[in-house]
Amino acid sequence: MGSPTAGGADLETLARVMERVRTNVERVIEGKPEVVSSALVVLLAEGHLLIEDVPGVGKTMLSKALARSIDSTVRRIQFTPDLLPSDVTGVSVFNQDTRQFEFRPGGVFANIVVGDEINRASPKTQSALLECMEERQVTVDNATYQLETPFMVIATQNPVEMEGTYTLPEAQRDRFMVRTSMGYPVEAAELAMIAGHTGGNPLDDLEHVTDAAEIRKLTAIVGQVYVAEAVQRYTVALTSATRRTDELVLGASPRATLHLVRAAKAYAALHGRDYVLPDDVRALAPRVLTHRLLPSVEASMNGRGTDEILERLVAAVPVPDGTRG
Repeated sequence: MGSPTAGGADLETLARVMERVRTNVERVIEGKPEVVSSALVVLLAEGHLLIEDVPGVGKTMLSKALARSIDSTVRRIQFTPDLLPSDVTGVSVFNQDTRQFEFRPGGVFANIVVGDEINRASPKTQSALLECMEERQVTVDNATYQLETPFMVIATQNPVEMEGTYTLPEAQRDRFMVRTSMGYPVEAAELAMIAGHTGGNPLDDLEHVTDAAEIRKLTAIVGQVYVAEAVQRYTVALTSATRRTDELVLGASPRATLHLVRAAKAYAALHGRDYVLPDDVRALAPRVLTHRLLPSVEASMNGRGTDEILERLVAAVPVPDGTRG
C-alpha cells in the first residue's frame, strides 16, 4: 500500500493533537484507557464506532465527550421505536411560497453523529444509516447530498437481551469499524466519578481541543502509513480463516479486511510509527472482527462464543517476519 511517506514531524503533530483529545475525553471517562484508545483509532481511520453495554456505564458520555473535543458540527439522534428513516436522513418538503420542494436535512448531517440506543429503533430506521456510513452521502427522492468530512457515527446499543431492543442486521454491524464495551468501572474510578460528577455535568466544562480541519489533516497522515505486502497477506489470512472454520456460519467480510488494515494504520500512527506491524493487526483483530462473526449452533451449544473462536484462529495463523519495509 504505497511506500513510507508519513514524516516524523507529521507523526509528532498527530501524537500531540490526539493526546490533547485523549486527555480531554479522560476528564469525563475515567479508568477506561483502552476504550478511549479505540475511539481515537476509529476517528483517525475514518470509521464508525459501536459501543455496546448495559445502561448507565458511560456509553453516551464517551460519545459526547469525543464529539465536544472536536470543534465541528455534532448531532445527537435518540433512537426510539417511533423514529422514522426521514428523521435520520432528511425529507423533501413542499414550499407553498416557491411552489418547489425543499430538502430539510436530517440528524445525520453533521461531522460527529451520536446515535443513542440505536437498537431501540425499528430495522427500517436502522437501515437508513447504511448508505450514510459507507458512502458518506444521503439519497432522498433521487437527489444525492454529500456529507461533510470528517464524518463519524458513534452509536450506542444495549444488549439484545434487554426489553425493547432489535438486533442490528449483519449488514449494519459490518459497517462499524470497531465494537467496544465500557464495562463497569473499577472501585477507584467509580469513587472519582462520584467526586467529580455529582456537583454537575462534567461535559458542561469540556471545551474543544481541535477542529474538523485538523482532523482531516491527521486522517491524511494516517493514509500515508506504510503497509508491507507481508502484513497485507497476514491480514487477509486472518479474515480468511474466519470463513473456513465450521465454528462460524458467518465469517469476516472483505470490508472487515479493509477496516482492519485502516485501523492498524491509525494504531501505528498513534504509536509514532509510519509503518504497520503484524502486532498492530493482532491487537486490533478482536475489536474489528468479533462483532461481524456468527457462531454455529454447535459452537453456541458448547459454550464457545466468537471471542474464543477468533482468539484460537488468530493464534493459528503464522506471523510474518521482516515486515518493516
